[in-house]
Amino acid sequence: MVLMRDFRRCCFIMPLGLAASLTCTPLSIASASELSASNKVELDTPSTLDEGELPPPEAGLDTAPMETLQSPDNVPVESLQSPDSEAGTEFPLEADPAVELLSQNELTPESSEEPLPLDLDTPLEEADPSPPTGDLLPQTERPAEEGFDEPPDYLTPLPNPLLTPTQPEEVEILGTQPLALETAIELAYRNNEQLRIALLQLEQAQAGLRAELATRLPTVDLTGGLQTGDQLSLGSIQANQDETITTLRGGVRTDYDVGISGERAARIRAARDQVRLAELQVETVQAQLRLETISDYYAVQEAIEAIRINQAFLDEAEGNLRDTELREEVGVGTRFDVLRADVQVANARQALTQATSQRQIAQRQLARRLNVPPSIDLTTVGVEIAGAWPLSLEESIVLAYQNRAELEQFLVEREFNQEQQEIALARVRPSLGLFAEYNLQEVLDPSEAAFDDSFTLGAQLRWRFFDGGAARARAEQAARDTDIDESEFESTRNQIRFEVEEAYFTLLANQENIDTASLAVEQAEEALELANLRFNAGVGTQLDVLSATSELTEAQGNLVTAVLDYNRALARLERAVSNLADVDDVEEVPEL
Repeated sequence: MVLMRDFRRCCFIMPLGLAASLTCTPLSIASASELSASNKVELDTPSTLDEGELPPPEAGLDTAPMETLQSPDNVPVESLQSPDSEAGTEFPLEADPAVELLSQNELTPESSEEPLPLDLDTPLEEADPSPPTGDLLPQTERPAEEGFDEPPDYLTPLPNPLLTPTQPEEVEILGTQPLALETAIELAYRNNEQLRIALLQLEQAQAGLRAELATRLPTVDLTGGLQTGDQLSLGSIQANQDETITTLRGGVRTDYDVGISGERAARIRAARDQVRLAELQVETVQAQLRLETISDYYAVQEAIEAIRINQAFLDEAEGNLRDTELREEVGVGTRFDVLRADVQVANARQALTQATSQRQIAQRQLARRLNVPPSIDLTTVGVEIAGAWPLSLEESIVLAYQNRAELEQFLVEREFNQEQQEIALARVRPSLGLFAEYNLQEVLDPSEAAFDDSFTLGAQLRWRFFDGGAARARAEQAARDTDIDESEFESTRNQIRFEVEEAYFTLLANQENIDTASLAVEQAEEALELANLRFNAGVGTQLDVLSATSELTEAQGNLVTAVLDYNRALARLERAVSNLADVDDVEEVPEL
């Protein structure tokens, strides 16, 4: 592109007879390559590489080459460190480049690029689980992957959840940690508050079940007392004397409910249902957390790619402005063309500023979701195709019906409400209790020492014949709750089918959009090159160049959007079909 611009400067200068004042030396291939390496302002045309071959880094670049967009299994793990950290420091942070973008209006020079695997010709029903292969998607300079066998301590939230920072330096961003997607999901499982709340609610339900199971055992009560008082008699009154007596009493009593009313068994079954509901809620929260973490992760990737695209557009707009100003100086351009080029540069700067702001917002949203310390910011690795979906639409819908925890939740709630109906009716049924009691009493008087004890064994029958219809009203209320659960089950089943269909059709559409957008990028690059050649030859207009530049930027954005929308649709499809939570570590529930 630089060679083209130097050449076109010669083209419009020489016909004006200004060769005496401005010389135009033809560029050799070597000199053109050197000039292009130092002043390039346009996206490179994708190059074809052999499978598994990495392109060599460009001469003169201090940064490492871009990583290949490939499946996670083939990406090497890199250990990143802050530029200011010493050797061996276990704090892999990098400075946030967002502020530098606004001040310098440029990104780190792009390095070599590699082909993005996309095979989108195969129908989705017959797709292979491995990621598809296809055209190249340029990348910003980020690590290919950053994972941990065990996430470091500095990504763990503060131990005291009630602690609130009070000083500005306590919330200052110290560095940015790159994360792979799987590492981000693992951190979300470990740190997120909503999942922690769901686990605490599960422990709460388990404690409630243990309390109900304890009602199957008899209760034992121990009583005791010491009493002192004056005892008056006719003789003591005539003798004007009071008798003070101190009595020590004690006893033990045991009670047992035989359970003929059915209330105790119904309460235990209801407590078991509550534990199961809490387990299913943990599954639901964890699966939803996975989807939200993936969505936040892709939002950061999208914002970073928007910065790259808008930076390239700004570089191209500034180059066009310089050429337009030079044309005006030599008399072959107009002030109108310069103003239009200025407007294009201003629009590009605003788009870059907005993209930078969106990246900062997306990074903080991801950090909030993962609940990392306030001094840590997060960024992502390069954009890549997440994978393929191997099932047909019909198989996906049936699998979703079998796996979704939400459907089982309504079935368990239905059983719970049926138990509540039994508990309400048990209040007007007969109940039988057995008891045994042993009491002793001793008078603590040296002159009248006495010891007395007794033992009682019996049964107690209780039956409430009339309660004004309260028990049956509560039973009817529980029955209506059961009907509501059945209707909600039907509604949720229909919603799950829609979620599967929506994600599946979106996946298909974006699968085709990736091919279309890849071809559009190639065509837009060629159109921009032709627009520049036509403009330099005098048969085109500046409007053609501006339009071609904008169309290239739009095509590149469409390609990034298609890839990320494909990944989002795949994540939603995984969520719609199956919950991925693992509750094997949950405390085992005791059986009856």
